Amino acid sequence: MALTGRTALLSALGALVVGFVLPSWLGILLVQLALLIAILCDLALAAPVRKLHFTRTGDTSVRLTGEAHISLTVTNPDRRPLRAQIRDAWPPSSFRPGEDIPASRHTLRVPSGERRRLTTALRPTRRGDHHAVRITVRSYGPLGLAARQGNHHAPWTLRVLPPFTSRKHLPAKLARLRELDGRTSILTRGEGTEFDSLRDYTPGDDTRSIDWRATARRQAVAVRTWRPERDRRVLLVLESGRTSAGRVGDIPRLDAAMDAALLLAALASRAGDHVDLLAYDRRVRASVQGHTARDLLPALTDALAPLEPELVEADARGLAATIHRHAPRRSLIVLFTGLDTAPVEEALLPVLPSLTQRNEVVVAAVADPRIEEMAAGRHTPQAVYAAAAAEQTRAARRYTADRLRRHGITVLDSTPAHLAPDLADTYLALKSAGRL
Repeated sequence: MALTGRTALLSALGALVVGFVLPSWLGILLVQLALLIAILCDLALAAPVRKLHFTRTGDTSVRLTGEAHISLTVTNPDRRPLRAQIRDAWPPSSFRPGEDIPASRHTLRVPSGERRRLTTALRPTRRGDHHAVRITVRSYGPLGLAARQGNHHAPWTLRVLPPFTSRKHLPAKLARLRELDGRTSILTRGEGTEFDSLRDYTPGDDTRSIDWRATARRQAVAVRTWRPERDRRVLLVLESGRTSAGRVGDIPRLDAAMDAALLLAALASRAGDHVDLLAYDRRVRASVQGHTARDLLPALTDALAPLEPELVEADARGLAATIHRHAPRRSLIVLFTGLDTAPVEEALLPVLPSLTQRNEVVVAAVADPRIEEMAAGRHTPQAVYAAAAAEQTRAARRYTADRLRRHGITVLDSTPAHLAPDLADTYLALKSAGRL
């Protein structure tokens, strides 16, 4: 049983009024007795909480920064009408700061034998699975002096997907892809591409593209035009160890890598390539294989939604072995990892020859834009020291990147805002050069 503020107010007013007529002790006793009778009667008329039935409907997934609506249907089988306050409790990360209490509390009336629906709006601030916690019901009597309170459980899971903010770059990258694919007048020429058509030779053309049989038939020098090959293999590898847990701005490095991976997957699948995904630290955390272009993005976002960085050092040898199992034939391997000198030199460099021997490898790293800001500061002695530290960090990353490039690896070191479009441009450049 729960007493309300109205009960205390009536008790004080009653004692004040009766105190002018009767002795103080007798007046207080009579007021308390009358109030107790009123409370018991009010409590008896309040609908019981345990008999209530709850069912849920609504959204089962939403993108991060989006809004989901979960409906809760309350059924009152008792003969007494329900006057209640209900809190539909969810984890704090299911709401934006300061929104959890007002968004999850509802006031409603449910007549006997009827049902009512209430809706809770969730605006999640973290990826992953959000589970409904409990339903707390406070059932009031008609006078509002006392209430019954209890909890119910109505399970529901909302999966919060990556936001995929880089999708705004997709139309421009697809336009560039159509140019490379021969759908416009711009065609690429070179080895390792698919034959498209013949045209007359012009000065500056690669002599290796001359078709001598066609030249003999046409009595003019003819060269082949080429278009990028389709049906290539692309393996996206997210290293989910401790280096991916570092925050850059408001998000972990892993989230920035996810956004870039989704844009590249959307672009490569439109190009007709087969795209797979692997998340690994010391074991496989997520894997997506064998999906068609139509089903690829939903499968990727669903697999990446619950993925969180693990605070362990990644096993580079295990990662290389797992990549070989997932990419048995020549592939473009895009490895999202850090450029910290020690992990790269001690773990990644020894296994690179086995990866680059038959694959095209791209290493994509998330750079901290704060480093650039610190490097530009000179206005105070503290800023000068910070600038020196930033320059040292940048020099170490450049050194690591140069060592990777000497192994034939393409290295990207971009801020979260630029990593996705830069990676898409790198993919298109590799296709244009016939390296895929």
